[in-house]
Amino acid sequence: MRISEKPARESRTGPVERPGLSGPAARKLPVPPRERKPALAALAVLLILGGALATTLLVLRSGDRVSAVRIIEQVGAGEKIPSSALQEVQIAETGIDYVAWRFRDRVLTTYASVTLLPGTLLTENMTSTASEQLGPGKAQVGLALKSGQAPVGLTKGDIVQIIYVPAAGRGTGAATSQQRILAANALVHSVGAPGRTATGLVTVIVDAAVSPTVAQYASSGEIALAVLPGER
Repeated sequence: MRISEKPARESRTGPVERPGLSGPAARKLPVPPRERKPALAALAVLLILGGALATTLLVLRSGDRVSAVRIIEQVGAGEKIPSSALQEVQIAETGIDYVAWRFRDRVLTTYASVTLLPGTLLTENMTSTASEQLGPGKAQVGLALKSGQAPVGLTKGDIVQIIYVPAAGRGTGAATSQQRILAANALVHSVGAPGRTATGLVTVIVDAAVSPTVAQYASSGEIALAVLPGER
């Protein structure tokens, strides 16, 4: 006798339901409808537009450039500004009172109120209509200096002390006791003769009252210069 299991016949009304999840447990949880916030959306749009506008303004401002005067060679304080020291450059508009290139002819009639170094963008307060260093009561004195009588690297525009250094054996007593400062803050007007910058020729500007004394000691080689780095 064979024993076999026959598959259950499907009901005439439809397939037989198999066991499994059904009912409320198989249903999805209800999702609440999204709440629309028009105010936040409007704010986001305004921020995006504001950022785009700011970027556009920065790009436009970066293109606003003006012609200004730049110094390309050193001009000592009190010296008249020469045309060879001026160069036209394009700079961004920053609101600082840089001297515009169109006023370069006026610049040539002014004097440097401070020492102007190469690469400096010229401003109005760097110039003056009169020279305090080369005005009345001042004198230019030429010095022929030997090695050791002036610092290495002395340049036009430096402020120096002019010191009287008596020659050995001059006078009574120790020579160091007779040293004295002839000019406390003299301006170096030029270094070297024209075309011969390696020479020991230095021209200084001093008060007219002490210029004869400076010239006298310079002629006997009893002058030394000391640079004052903090003075310009």
